[in-house]
Amino acid sequence: MSLTRLALRLAAPLPRLEAFERYLFVGPHPDDIEIGAGATVSRLAAAGKHIVFLICTDGRFGTDFAQVSGEALAQLRRQEALRSAAMLGVSDVRFLSLSDGGFYEPQALLRGIAQAVGSVQPEVLFAPDPCVRSECHADHLNVGQAVRLAACFAANPGVMAAYGAPSANVKALAFYMTARPNRFIATRGHLKRQLQAIFSCHLSQFPPHGDAARSVALYLKLRSIDLGLRSLKGRAEGFRVLGPTHMHCLPEADR
Repeated sequence: MSLTRLALRLAAPLPRLEAFERYLFVGPHPDDIEIGAGATVSRLAAAGKHIVFLICTDGRFGTDFAQVSGEALAQLRRQEALRSAAMLGVSDVRFLSLSDGGFYEPQALLRGIAQAVGSVQPEVLFAPDPCVRSECHADHLNVGQAVRLAACFAANPGVMAAYGAPSANVKALAFYMTARPNRFIATRGHLKRQLQAIFSCHLSQFPPHGDAARSVALYLKLRSIDLGLRSLKGRAEGFRVLGPTHMHCLPEADR
């Protein structure tokens, strides 16, 4: 380990995600939070934490069923999201209702996220990792990028005012669906609730006994074992976490 990296580790230790009280989970689509961090949501909710979901797009293109599409599918997926969140213990679910598929202006997405941050006043922001090399979905990349920008300027009253929002003291940014986790949350006892929330609620995406449901369920089970072994936590979800000091001008924080 270089002296610079050692200094960074000592001067700016990574935040402990479970040490906070207020959390905003941002999802590109109505099922992404559950897939990327559903067991963690269940654990935090069970501990009495204040949790809000912000779902950015309406998911109108997210199905293989031609008989349900467009506005009808968007409304269906909203109801699925509400039921799924409730199953995980979350009652405050907010929607930007931007069009699925990247058919929106990046500034509209960023403004909506900044206003949610100002309203919720989260200590921790969760979002998909926009730096994953294999990620190709525009909505995942756009939302992850917008959240990282919002996290960086959240404490700046002038910038937030320009987005029509008060400033917020965001103390940690946690990327889910990441290939480089540096913080882990034990999820033993909560994986079952995560799977129930996904596969009993998001039926437009995962029809019972379909190939997608089997594949995603197997992946989530194996991922929880792998991350649990890596972190010595039994079963776990992993996140790439940054604190406020790591978000600006500290390239070593990416290692």
